[in-house]
Amino acid sequence: MTPDLLLAIVGVFITIGIVAGTTTSWALARNAPEKRRLRAIAQPSGSGLVAEEGRLVETPDPVLARLSRLLPKSPKEMSRLQRSLTRAGYPLFGAVVIYSVAEIVLPLLLFFITAMLLGFSAGLVPGLVLATLGYVAPSFYVSYRSRERDRAIRNGLPDALDLLTVCVEAGSGIDQAIAKASEELQMSHPELAAELAMVTTEMRAGKPRMQAFKNFANRTGVDDVRSLVSMLVQTDRFGTSIADALRVHADTSRTKRRQMAEERAGKVGVKLVFPLALCLFPALYVVCFGPVVVKIYRAFFEGQP
Repeated sequence: MTPDLLLAIVGVFITIGIVAGTTTSWALARNAPEKRRLRAIAQPSGSGLVAEEGRLVETPDPVLARLSRLLPKSPKEMSRLQRSLTRAGYPLFGAVVIYSVAEIVLPLLLFFITAMLLGFSAGLVPGLVLATLGYVAPSFYVSYRSRERDRAIRNGLPDALDLLTVCVEAGSGIDQAIAKASEELQMSHPELAAELAMVTTEMRAGKPRMQAFKNFANRTGVDDVRSLVSMLVQTDRFGTSIADALRVHADTSRTKRRQMAEERAGKVGVKLVFPLALCLFPALYVVCFGPVVVKIYRAFFEGQP
C-alpha cells in the first residue's frame, strides 16, 4: 500500500468518525427521555420557538450550541447569513449551525473520498475541484430555495388575499382572518401559510400588529408582500376599509401573476432555439442528407452508380 493511499484512507476514516460521533451524540442527546419531556412542555407546537416576555425565543439544542463555535464571528456576516436562511425557509438557529458545518465538512469529505478513490497524486486536482464545489454547494442550494420560495409566496398571495377578504367581510378581525388563512392554505400554499402562521404567533406573543406585518415583509423579501404590508399600515393609520383595500390589492396581484405567466410563455419560443439547434437539427440533417452523402461517396470513390 502506497503512502498516499494510506494517508487518504486515514483522512477519510477520521472524517467519517467525526461525523458519525457528532451525529450519534446529537441523536442520543435529543432522544433522551428528559429532553423529550422538556420539549413537549416548552414547545407544544413543535416549531422550536417559545413565547418569553412578549417575544419569540428559540430553545437551543445542546449539540448545536457546541457546534456554534463554527459560526461567523462578525455580527454583520452572521446577520446576513440568518437573513438568507430565513428567506430560504430555515429561520431557526440550528439551520445556521448546519450551514456553517456543511461549508467545512463537505469540502473535506469530498476531497478525501476523491483522494482515496484515485490516489493522492492523481486525485489532487479533482479533489480540489470537488472540494471547491462542496464549499459553494450550500450557498447555491440556499439561493435556489430562496428563489423557489419567493415564487411560491408570490403565486399564492392572490388566493390568500381573497381568503382574507372573505373572512373580513364575514365579520372577522384581521388577526382572526390571518389565522384562518394560514390554516386553509396549508395544502395549496404551504410556504405562505407558514409565514402567516408566524405572523399570528408573533401577535399572540405580544408583538404589535404592524411590527409583525413588517417582520413578515422583511422575512420574505417579496415586493408584493412589501406592498401589501404598506397597504395594511396605511389602512390601519387612516382607518379606511380593510376589505376594500384587500379586494383591490388582490385584483392587482392576480393581474400581475397573469402578466408574469404570459411573459414566461412568451419566452418559451426563444428558449426552444437552443434545444432545437443542438439536439433536433443535427439528427434531422443526418436523416435527410445521410443517404445523399452515402450515394455521393459511392459514386465518386467506389464507382458505383
